Amino acid sequence: MEHPSAGSSAAPVLLSAHRCGAGGDPALENTRPALERALAMGVDYVEFDVHRCGDGELVLFHDDWLWIGGERHWIRTVGVDMLTAQSEHFLRYEEALAILAGRGRAHLDLKFASPGGVAEVAAVGRAVEMLGVENLVVTTLDDRSVRAVRNWADEQGLRLLVGLSLGRGVRGLPWRVQARIRLSEVRPRMRYRASRANVMVVNHALARLGVAALARRWGLPLLVWTIDTERSLEYWLRPGRAWMVTTNRPEVALAVRERQNRRLRGLRSAPGRRRRTPRAGSGNMRA
Repeated sequence: MEHPSAGSSAAPVLLSAHRCGAGGDPALENTRPALERALAMGVDYVEFDVHRCGDGELVLFHDDWLWIGGERHWIRTVGVDMLTAQSEHFLRYEEALAILAGRGRAHLDLKFASPGGVAEVAAVGRAVEMLGVENLVVTTLDDRSVRAVRNWADEQGLRLLVGLSLGRGVRGLPWRVQARIRLSEVRPRMRYRASRANVMVVNHALARLGVAALARRWGLPLLVWTIDTERSLEYWLRPGRAWMVTTNRPEVALAVRERQNRRLRGLRSAPGRRRRTPRAGSGNMRA
């Protein structure tokens, strides 16, 4: 896989199946059946969330906590056996990598951080070992984790794609903290420079507020999350809009992309057909 450019108008937008492509079924998020289904569909990447348990084991799980026996437990405090007991389709990190090896590409969303980024680097190093750097993109909300992984990749001479995600949830935080976080996301220059992220990863709402334009200006590939409606998929899957889109509805996204590709092929092959030049002020930006 070639290192992606920021805005190739000819290349199709890639698709990443969110939470292993579980769709609307929370019970299937980050599970083996969802992962196998996403691979069978032929998505470009399979996205899954990686947490670190209290015993150091890496697991596929989205939330920071889970309910066990009517009590809430933080993932970082429980052992992997407690998680295994909650679901028959539960996946350890190593198992997910083994399923993907030789069959698909992984979009790792790291949900944990460690002092100096040691655990994050170890997790990414294992993925590179099993899948190959060309079959991997890493994202996380933590600026220091991004920098640690990027520094390690440079030391190893690896052209690894590592993105800093913008658009974290702020509900329940003091309003001053919420404002500070949102400002750092709308104007992320300092964070991106400090973290050394080489992929712009952004929530679709923030992307439409000008962050997508920043990615193009800075020459960074743009990864937009999470796009689920057909109308939004039509918008973001137009070649040149983004490098990759994460979606909970990969089957719909694949159909939309194929429809767009057929339309473009038809335009290119139509003899003597010329593209109309739009009049000034006649732009049509559909969501």
